[in-house]
Amino acid sequence: MSTTSLPTAGARAKARLSYNRFRAFLVACAVRPEARLWLVIQFAILHAVLWTFILINLKAAQDVHMDVAEAWGWGQKFLWGYGKHPPLSGWVAGLWFKALPAADWATYALAMTTVSVGMVICWLIALRVVDAGRAFLVVVMIALYPIFNFKGFKYNPDLLQLVTLPLLVLAYLNAFEKRSWQSGILLGLAGALALMTKYWVLTMIGAIGLAALIHPDRLRFLSSPAPWVAIATMVAAMIPHLVWLADAHFVPLTYAGDTYSLQDKAQLHQLVAGYVLHNFALLALPVALAALAMALVPPWGRLLVATPSRIVTRAWARGANAGVNVSQALNVWIVQVIVAVGPPLGALAFSIYMKTDWGISLFFLVPLALVAIPTLRVQSAALFNIAAIWLVLSAATLAASPWIAAREMAANAGNAQIYGARSELARELTQAWHTRFGSRWAVVAGTMEQIQPLVFYSPDHPSALLPLEAWDSGLTSRDDARKYGFIGVFDPTDGRLPAFEKWVAEVAPNAERIVMATRRFTNGKAGPSMSWNIYFAPPGK
Repeated sequence: MSTTSLPTAGARAKARLSYNRFRAFLVACAVRPEARLWLVIQFAILHAVLWTFILINLKAAQDVHMDVAEAWGWGQKFLWGYGKHPPLSGWVAGLWFKALPAADWATYALAMTTVSVGMVICWLIALRVVDAGRAFLVVVMIALYPIFNFKGFKYNPDLLQLVTLPLLVLAYLNAFEKRSWQSGILLGLAGALALMTKYWVLTMIGAIGLAALIHPDRLRFLSSPAPWVAIATMVAAMIPHLVWLADAHFVPLTYAGDTYSLQDKAQLHQLVAGYVLHNFALLALPVALAALAMALVPPWGRLLVATPSRIVTRAWARGANAGVNVSQALNVWIVQVIVAVGPPLGALAFSIYMKTDWGISLFFLVPLALVAIPTLRVQSAALFNIAAIWLVLSAATLAASPWIAAREMAANAGNAQIYGARSELARELTQAWHTRFGSRWAVVAGTMEQIQPLVFYSPDHPSALLPLEAWDSGLTSRDDARKYGFIGVFDPTDGRLPAFEKWVAEVAPNAERIVMATRRFTNGKAGPSMSWNIYFAPPGK
């Protein structure tokens, strides 16, 4: 038999040498002060690019989520608030889409850019708590956390908190360490930035305040100017938004009270249990993969045959650990425990409708909290292993994404909420308006879930008016609807239809009423058919 196709011993040795060199190079870049920041930034960019393409493939048959379309609409005017929420998510979307078009791929790029920036900030947090090697392990664990990939597909205030809340924690750890008035200003600005994202961040602000009171070094921190300067700075920075809030008659608080109060105790307990289990399941993946990376440190093969328990136990040892700043780790542990336990208990105590998405912003410290356990020993080979696991899983998901999308569409072919053709409706309505009135379509009226995608997809990008809700965005008004005319769009199966038709009759009694239906075809496969009641109200004379 010919042996010309078999690699020689020298070739095999050279391949092993190249592999070992690359592994050593990666580990060196992760820990060397002059290289580690650039490694993490490049890793975050690669993560954003890979997962943007994955989401483009996975969501090819779907319109963008209504939250994304809503943020896009907010970004068309830079206001101090948008009815339901503070303004920062709208401002970020507005700046992003000044550079990029209103296209599906740009929304996924925005979402992945947001989580990738959050990853870099989480790495900066980790450097204040653990050594550089452990910090790199933390950032790759976060990249494997589904909130930072699969479930991070929709840009909204919840997702933006993955930037502003890590910034807040970073500023707190900095202020706790330096205790200067300058660090207090940074902490106050970070707190204001977080509050301008969503009022839900009060949970993290409260957790940080409790951590400062519980920590053994609390007197050194509280007797310094840092916390008091931070409070004053945050209040001062929030004044413009607080003025808007008062002028808007505290509409966001009305929205929260009307939307999330719950009286059904059985449903309340079910929602809280679902919230806890959902977030536990999401966190289990990066933790399990990190454990696998540490288990596969050589000579794992020999240990598996000789003493399998050593694969696990060798990562744990007693004694001092120079790789962990225990004082700062204690801050992280306290904050994470409070934000993990506090919201579910608060929901039970105050009968609050608990959404699983509320956990999106609260668990980014879990990987660091685990890696900072002093008895845990992290070997350098584990850093390469976790990076390899991330790369293999991301590349495999990218390759499989068209197949996954096809399977999902086949399994949910009749789900109009997911696969309804709202983008097609937006284009047809724009053409119909131009045909009837020969002017730009300026206002669309209806419910958020139906009309926000129309704002995004219509070439005219009309402003959204929500006449049945008290928490309108402020981007347009009923007077604008009378002046410029509007198209009303409503789901005929929605129980609020009589109230909407009453409003149309009052505002535009001469409105033309029709029924429109749309259906999308993707790769030759038909999506669900959807129909809407449409109301064309002409511009005022």
